[in-house]
Amino acid sequence: MVTPTHTTTFKPFFIGDIEISVPIALAPMAGHTNRAFRKLVREIGDCGLVCTEVLSSNTLNNKGTRQKSLEKFPWDSVEEYPMAVQLFGNNPQTVAEAAKIVVDNGAMIVDINMGCWVPKIANKGSGAALLRDVSTARAVVEAVVQAVDVPVTVKVRSGFEDGIVTAIPFAKAAEECGVKAIAVHARFAGQGHQGYVDWEVIRDVKAIVNEMPVIGNGDIITPEDAEEMLTRTGCDGVMVGRGALGRPWIFKQMAHYLRTGEHLPEPPRSEKAAIALRYAELNLQYSSIPDYPTVLQMRKQLGKYNLDEEGSLAIRNQLVRVESITDIETLLKPIIASGV
Repeated sequence: MVTPTHTTTFKPFFIGDIEISVPIALAPMAGHTNRAFRKLVREIGDCGLVCTEVLSSNTLNNKGTRQKSLEKFPWDSVEEYPMAVQLFGNNPQTVAEAAKIVVDNGAMIVDINMGCWVPKIANKGSGAALLRDVSTARAVVEAVVQAVDVPVTVKVRSGFEDGIVTAIPFAKAAEECGVKAIAVHARFAGQGHQGYVDWEVIRDVKAIVNEMPVIGNGDIITPEDAEEMLTRTGCDGVMVGRGALGRPWIFKQMAHYLRTGEHLPEPPRSEKAAIALRYAELNLQYSSIPDYPTVLQMRKQLGKYNLDEEGSLAIRNQLVRVESITDIETLLKPIIASGV
């Protein structure tokens, strides 16, 4: 075991009675945090919490579409523990009923999405749009907390309308309702993933709550970013989203840095290729659709692994055109065999 040579910012925390032993979480991302990617992150290690892609409460309440949604979070109690299942919706009773359904199917933490800015969700009053009215947002979380016997968490933005910070009063209300943790992406809904991220909002949320853990999110790309957010805001953990795409080893790098102040080296190109191939294999293993459309869905993600030699995009340009696992193996196995 390495003895830290600096003041460590590595501190476990609890969501209800569930210990988050590593204070770094994988953010829920539609189209990205499927079972294959969560499994890959767990295999590499040092991610304290994973979360499903967001599930529609309306879809879960419809018997005709429920099973398709439930297929997005089949989990193994050892491999994926701890894991949150994320829901979106704007009707308190509908979201509460959906929460009961996912808990009955094994969810150990229910997370409510109040951070999604994508128009098809926000325009229907769900996601970040709930932050337009703290009382409505409170009603949703209160209904879910009362409906299930597992910890309930919430992921929010700074606010819905630019410049109007509602995350702070909402966090206080959420804790009063019994919410066990809140993740704060420190941008407004209209910013999407662009523009200035104001970590001071995370600090202010942490200051206003009593015991509820606060998880900071927004532009956590490097180990130094993770440490800086923990230090500047006093938050209990950090949540990594886009920074993990094509870099599922980032959690191990961040955790090591938080523990020791030292950097782990970037994986060599051959190791990255092996991880990318493992990602492809897991997608095919867990997919509920035929291999061809599964391969098409993973093209963009494979292209994020940056497997080209400096100055070239040849491998990336071929990965985004693959049509089979054979195509993927043909590109990646020579890089793996090179050992460099």
